[in-house]
Amino acid sequence: MKATCKTLGWVMVMALAFGGNAEAKQGFGTLSGVIVDPSGTPQMGATVWVISEDLGGRTVSRLLSNEYGKFFANHVNPGKYAVRVALAGYLPALEQHVSVIADLTTVLSVQMNSVFASLDTLRHKPDSSTEPDDWKWVLRSSAATRTILQWRDADANFGTSGGTEFPAAGRQHGIVQVTNGSLRLGSPSGLPDAPATAVSYDQPLGNMGRILLAGQMSYLRGASGAFAGVWLPAGTAEHGPETVFVLRQMKFGETGPMFQEMRLDHSEQITLTDRLSLRAGAEYLRVGIESSASTLRPHAQIDAMLGPAWTASFTVASDPPAASWGHEQALESAIAELDSLPAVLFHDGNPVLERGWHEEFSIRHKLSENSRMEVATFHDSAKHQAILGSGPAAHLDYTQNLFSTAFLYDGGRTSSWGTRLGYRQKISDHLEFAALYDWAGALSPVGELNPTSTDFHANIATRNHHSVAASVSGKLPRAHTQVDASYKWIAGSTLSRLDAFGEAQNNMDPNLHLSIRQPLPGLNGRWQARVDFSNLLAQGYVSANGADSRVMFVPVARAFRGGVSFQF
Repeated sequence: MKATCKTLGWVMVMALAFGGNAEAKQGFGTLSGVIVDPSGTPQMGATVWVISEDLGGRTVSRLLSNEYGKFFANHVNPGKYAVRVALAGYLPALEQHVSVIADLTTVLSVQMNSVFASLDTLRHKPDSSTEPDDWKWVLRSSAATRTILQWRDADANFGTSGGTEFPAAGRQHGIVQVTNGSLRLGSPSGLPDAPATAVSYDQPLGNMGRILLAGQMSYLRGASGAFAGVWLPAGTAEHGPETVFVLRQMKFGETGPMFQEMRLDHSEQITLTDRLSLRAGAEYLRVGIESSASTLRPHAQIDAMLGPAWTASFTVASDPPAASWGHEQALESAIAELDSLPAVLFHDGNPVLERGWHEEFSIRHKLSENSRMEVATFHDSAKHQAILGSGPAAHLDYTQNLFSTAFLYDGGRTSSWGTRLGYRQKISDHLEFAALYDWAGALSPVGELNPTSTDFHANIATRNHHSVAASVSGKLPRAHTQVDASYKWIAGSTLSRLDAFGEAQNNMDPNLHLSIRQPLPGLNGRWQARVDFSNLLAQGYVSANGADSRVMFVPVARAFRGGVSFQF
């Protein structure tokens, strides 16, 4: 349950607010308030986040209430803000759409309710749902690594756009998923016929924030599984530091060796000025069986507000991006982390990590309350570009994928520049449309491909291609069926992904991707069934004919995954 916050009014003379607070500078406003318990007693030490709704959910100020329960935020840009308050022993409070006007002071009275005082309210369904911020531009896990199952009630967030996530009363604590199949080769459930169970749990830690724990176990072809832990000291991934730990392992046979992958990532968010913010961190990766390989990869994104509707960003990160760059919901984000590890190749029995790097400069413009556009230029490079294929692995450079019947091939070094143009439109409360144009580079065949040739690299090169993509997300109002569909067309043949970072950012997979999820009756709608199809029409395959074999190179494999989940 969300505690109630009520705006008291506007104070025209700023010197009268809370005993002579400092006068706001010309062109800026002031936001002040008092934190009280249900009896009206002021509460000291409450943490107050002031979050700009106009900047897509960026935290502009973090405050503590004083001994009188008061807080002050001076030099605030005019606009709409959300105010979130957290205090040990009380439910979090949230007030959205708070207006700050130049040369005026906005005064709030925030009442913090205890858990016991809200038990009766939890028994009833709210009269109305909180309006989600559907238009936050964030880096996200790709459609291939989105959770296959998730529960949303009739008033849940619309579409796949991630809204700002605040700690809220009545939040579900766990989710159990039972699925079959996989959309991503390399996952511990990456076998097309492998049933698996995944569990995610959200545990509050009081003043230390919260921790998300997730685990997954597959049941075929040896013991395999994965574990992920996400620690959020500030309570949310989008408004504070984040630490992620992922461990994945697979045993070959009863007495065979154990393959392990580990990822440790930490990110910090820093507000540099009123118009400048930074998110930065690094991830450590380690893989191996008998020998091991490791790497340390930094990542950062700096955002600058150029005007009321203009934002510029510069990003450096691994490509494709790690799953921790933002998520729709907490429980699903922890499960998505299980698939955040890169592809692993082997040379002479030694593991080699696929090492991609992405640098991007983008400008985003808010056209209206329901539409956004983005223009970006970027550079992609990789030291070991993995190429996915199927068929007899006749060449020594082919590595059998550990979690599937496919193989991986090391395409070598790649480097290319590209540009991207994106548009997103919210048509109605139940319908959203997005379009994307790319001119970017990918590994491409430049001659006849022979899988047995010792000079295979001579017939592949990095080439730029045009691509056009579109996606539609909608919900049927009565049946509450959520349908997400996307299609990406690429001019010419490619052997690797084209702008994998942009695909992840905009939730668009190459070729035809379809996702359907349906709430099931019983237990207040917490059961849900979902099916996902990747590359439904099996497009984009490139054949290579050898002397005695035929190999298909598959930039995006046709895949299916489905099952049921229960959230509690």
